[in-house]
Amino acid sequence: MGLFARAALDRFNPAQGGARGMRIVATGLLVAMAAIYLLARSQEMSGPAAWGYVRAFAEAAMVGGLADWFAVTALFRHPLGLPVPHTAIIPRNKDRIGDTLAMFLRDNFLTPAVVARRMRHVDVAAAAGRFLAQPSMGQGRLREGASRLVASIVESLDDERLGGMVKGAVVMRLKALDVAPLLGQALRAAIAEDRHLPMLDGIIVWAGRTLEANEAMIRDMVHKRAGAIMRWTGLDERLANAIVDGLHKLLTEMAEDPGHPLRAKAEEGLATLALDLQHDPDMQARVARFKDEIIANPAVATWMDGLWQQARASLLRAVRDPQAAMAGRFGEALRQLGETLQRDVELRRTINQFARRASVGAVAAYGDSIVRLVSDTVRGWDARTVTDRLEAAVGRDLQYIRINGTVVGGLVGVGIHAANAWL
Repeated sequence: MGLFARAALDRFNPAQGGARGMRIVATGLLVAMAAIYLLARSQEMSGPAAWGYVRAFAEAAMVGGLADWFAVTALFRHPLGLPVPHTAIIPRNKDRIGDTLAMFLRDNFLTPAVVARRMRHVDVAAAAGRFLAQPSMGQGRLREGASRLVASIVESLDDERLGGMVKGAVVMRLKALDVAPLLGQALRAAIAEDRHLPMLDGIIVWAGRTLEANEAMIRDMVHKRAGAIMRWTGLDERLANAIVDGLHKLLTEMAEDPGHPLRAKAEEGLATLALDLQHDPDMQARVARFKDEIIANPAVATWMDGLWQQARASLLRAVRDPQAAMAGRFGEALRQLGETLQRDVELRRTINQFARRASVGAVAAYGDSIVRLVSDTVRGWDARTVTDRLEAAVGRDLQYIRINGTVVGGLVGVGIHAANAWL
């Protein structure tokens, strides 16, 4: 009867796919039974005996429909707003529902033994290879569904809280990173391969531009520090010109002569700095303090916040338009990876083994946390949220209960009326 009613109603109005449309249909059927009952009651005494069967059908259908309406409504709320005992069952028991759901997940899905047994027969590498090598397999419902899921998850997470967690994790890693030895090794490697020479040339060019921009300041300093006799004789200006010209000449010679003594001294200083960065505790401590000061600077926090927002926006753009994400060199690289996964048996075996171990390890480490998250999340919902989400999840089937109750009740009424007439 349920399948018949569903098929008939779907053909009647295919556009009403939601619970709201089915609720209107179920209520309309109940109202129709009431109208038929009134009509049959008025015709029963003067009309043919068939009106008695119609009245019995409509009368019993109203009883069945009202009973099932009460039962369905009592699951989620108080019927007609009246605090009838044992109604609004789901809102009153939402905490127990959350705990039961969490226990179900833990016992049937989130135990290492269950995950290991299920993952033993799952070829993750082959599935990933097929998915990546054949873009058409990633289209349609799978890609769209995955994109919507990822986008919904990212958008539903608290941006400020998640961003704070990400930035906090980055800051902790930066603070724990010993920067000085890494800088020393990089500088030593650069010196060994003469990659430091462009840096020296850049410093010399920068020094020349700085000197040109500050010639007036140098001349003013010489003038103020010179004695009255030097100013009276104009020697201060000659001295300032000599200093400025000498500095310009020195920088020009350093830029043109790779073997200039000052360049050699600068290279020697860089080599000493590279050694100190790797082995001198005092230098390493100074670099660490400088690093901490940079990390604590508000400008760095603002910069990291901008990076997080850009990364989040890029992720959302990618998941909302997976076709664009799979285009270009990135998509070609993924397709090549998929073909390799399908050809290389040993690589597939290694990846599958890693996937199994990772899954079992994740469940062992975080299974209880996931269970608590489910339970705490349901506990944190208000009763209205729980009611709306569960009612939407069950959807049209709740209203089919009312429809079937109306039809079955009517048939039972006809049967009882026929039995009374024959006896």
